[in-house]
Amino acid sequence: MPVLTTIEDLEALYGQPGPTSTLKELDHLNAEYRAVIEASPFAALATVGPEGLDCSPRGDAGEVVRIADARTLLMPDRRGNNRADSLRNIVRDPRVALLFLIPGSGSTLRVNGRAELRTDADLLETFRMESKPPRCVIVITIDTVFFQCARAVIRADLWNRAKQVDPARLPSAGQMLSAASSGVQGGADYDAAWPARAAASLW
Repeated sequence: MPVLTTIEDLEALYGQPGPTSTLKELDHLNAEYRAVIEASPFAALATVGPEGLDCSPRGDAGEVVRIADARTLLMPDRRGNNRADSLRNIVRDPRVALLFLIPGSGSTLRVNGRAELRTDADLLETFRMESKPPRCVIVITIDTVFFQCARAVIRADLWNRAKQVDPARLPSAGQMLSAASSGVQGGADYDAAWPARAAASLW
């Protein structure tokens, strides 16, 4: 099986990107990129650390990040499972990447940059939801930002409601946890308690 191992191999197969693929890349937010981010309630956050890579989902009520200025994004770290994989990576390697999704839109937006974790009380207070501030805010300095064409979303037919998967056809969280832990945790009791637990710990 042939394996591509060099940049030359890749370029021989794919050629060079066209002008539309390179001219769209900026080192700051323009008005159009700002509008896309402000409409996005969800992003995937990719980080890197000594143990390897991590990619975690991030979502919020309204915009998933706040735009501080043309090169700075603010992302509150909302309640989760306390693994803190992304945060552990950021404190050791600031490189991050974001992929923004907008329900109903085929276009996505990509940001590459560097992050730090801030715990300023005044900053945390501005992200308070239901009386609960985040424990920290991820402050992202933009190195590059550009939109991604809609082909992937179109191929996946991502926003077609008729294609939505019935959750009953999938393993539940309790079932997956039980299988992964050899029955130590999870199961039907976990699933039954999950809705109330999520509602009480959303923020």
